[in-house]
Amino acid sequence: QVQVVESGGGLVQPGGSLRLSCAASGIYFRLETMGWYRQAPGKQRELVATMTSGGSTNYADSVKGRFTISRDNAKNTVYLQMNVLQPEDTAVYYCNAVSLSTTGRKSNWGQGTQVTVSS
Repeated sequence: QVQVVESGGGLVQPGGSLRLSCAASGIYFRLETMGWYRQAPGKQRELVATMTSGGSTNYADSVKGRFTISRDNAKNTVYLQMNVLQPEDTAVYYCNAVSLSTTGRKSNWGQGTQVTVSS
């Protein structure tokens, strides 16, 4: 079983910055792709950014140039640096970690962390 725990959300003014962190723990051979998704009220969950274990990244068009995903494989942790935040970035941000274990590949989700961008 894999546990995924996010931290770092909060309230920030437009134009501000936040850094989210996500740590995975448990029993597995390795973590594959890790990433961030978000869900705003009344909307579907959407991809924000992902990073493979090899360092390849994928970003939603809406966050390119403003958000940066990074990863520390030794700490099983992924980060999301969010700059120039806008009200439309307000959402619950979820971390996802794909783990590989004896039972196969599994997608693991955190409980989410709220990010609110408001003046």
